[in-house]
Amino acid sequence: MRHFNISYTGYFNRRHRRTGHLYQGRYKSVLVDKEAYLTVLSRYIHLNPVRVKAMEKAPLKDRLKQLLAYPWSSLTGYLTSRKRERFVEYGLVLSEYGGNTSRARKAYRKALYVDLAAGLAIKDKIVGQSILGGDEFIEWIRERFLRGEADRERPALKEVYKYGAKDGILRAIEQETGRSFETICQKKGLFRQVAMELLYRVGGLKGEEIGRVMGVGYTSVSQERRRLRARLLEDRGLEALVKRIEQKCNE
Repeated sequence: MRHFNISYTGYFNRRHRRTGHLYQGRYKSVLVDKEAYLTVLSRYIHLNPVRVKAMEKAPLKDRLKQLLAYPWSSLTGYLTSRKRERFVEYGLVLSEYGGNTSRARKAYRKALYVDLAAGLAIKDKIVGQSILGGDEFIEWIRERFLRGEADRERPALKEVYKYGAKDGILRAIEQETGRSFETICQKKGLFRQVAMELLYRVGGLKGEEIGRVMGVGYTSVSQERRRLRARLLEDRGLEALVKRIEQKCNE
């Protein structure tokens, strides 16, 4: 991609008698769990033509019109067989909807329209700036490809290890409290506060990340952790519990 960027930019600049950069920003790639996110990512990319400043406040009808009229996109081939291109493999994405069929194209169209109305965002789901997938997929990547100490020191990959550490923290909390993580998340109270604090203190997760794990807003995470810190000053038994869980997480 670096070779392409340099060579094509040079060709374009010579042809049009211009200088400077042609592309905005550096090339970036993301490793995607196709079972969970391939079709989501496809729809996200297809919505790029209306994800521009001029379309921010446009009515939904106008954004849809702009989307369908954009000529430099493979979208129309996903919506109707008459607009398909021979060099595009539509079946890979449409397989989630049943294959390259009329019914699948209608289902893709419906999902795309829902995303257009709701505003599809995936950037906050990317772990370590480079992995988009579920918990099992991220853990598989970490265990199979990121086992060395050198990987742990690479800034972008520290997030992957931090994300993986989450599971160990949750297991330790379950063992010490005798409650499943699902039960802890569902009920406000002491154990949920402990989980939030340890995910922050030991796992290094930020408030927004903890909120996604626990199914709450990041402001709730901040409030719950503050309440726990106040209780720790008065309750020695609670302090001992947190230390036991923390020690188990670090083993």
